[in-house]
Amino acid sequence: MSLFDWFANRKKESPISQERQEREIADGLWTKCGECGVLTYTKDLRANQMVCPECEHHYRVFSDERVLQLIDADTWQPLNEQIAPKDPLRFRDRKAYSDRLRDMQNKTKLKDGVQTGIGQINGEGIALAAMDFRFMGGSMGSVVGEKITRLIEQATATRLPVVIVCASGGARMQEGMLSLMQMAKISAALERHRDSRLLYMPILTHPTTGGVTASFAMLGDIILAEPKATIGFAGRRVVEQTLREKLPDDFQTAEYLLKHGFVDKIVPRTQLKDTIAQLIRLHKLPELSPSLSHVSLERAANGQPVPIKPVI
Repeated sequence: MSLFDWFANRKKESPISQERQEREIADGLWTKCGECGVLTYTKDLRANQMVCPECEHHYRVFSDERVLQLIDADTWQPLNEQIAPKDPLRFRDRKAYSDRLRDMQNKTKLKDGVQTGIGQINGEGIALAAMDFRFMGGSMGSVVGEKITRLIEQATATRLPVVIVCASGGARMQEGMLSLMQMAKISAALERHRDSRLLYMPILTHPTTGGVTASFAMLGDIILAEPKATIGFAGRRVVEQTLREKLPDDFQTAEYLLKHGFVDKIVPRTQLKDTIAQLIRLHKLPELSPSLSHVSLERAANGQPVPIKPVI
């Protein structure tokens, strides 16, 4: 028997077990889509901005990846990285809040649940805040509110548009009233930004809920969302019990909110950077600023050129 025949027979006699297959898949080289089950080379998946090439399922991504996906290379300038949360209420449930903060900081290498900074997006200056759901569910505590407020104030002073990538479970219960105050603080900063005739666009990702939805997530001049993102205030069960009726299956999805006028456009992640840059350029044109039509917004969001009539 030849060596080739010996190896062939051994392969037939020793089928690969399911446990071995799962072990080989789980080594990080391949990623299995939770929606369609297709295996994708992880490097290709990241190159496609963590969107399944087969079914276009949007994987959850975090603040570091958001910055890489949206901001031009070598233009990111982080702001207020040194601000860290405290435990003024000495809150404790099954675990002390101070211990939870320490664990989250060690796990995520972040001070709190948002990264803020100044950068460029396709050459356009922008002030960006990217919330991070890894850090206590992206909950909005006093540090998250302070960092976003400072970012908006700096954007107002330097006349930059603001984009906030929202991903949050809402206000942080461990900080009580201090967390709820951030809703009003950020909203006031956004109003001053609006009074300066500057653009603000929130990007609603999965999930955007609670006090974030009830404040700055819905105050945008143009509100964009990712496909199939969960967006809402109270949970589905709470709403059903309050209304005493069955809700539609697509309730609190980006598609449902678009249909009912709460969202202006659903933009796939692979088109998000170009769409934001196009909208910023469109907003800068003085001849279109007073009367930006719905058709112009649709064309810009789809990456199509917008015809501009000369001002006489």
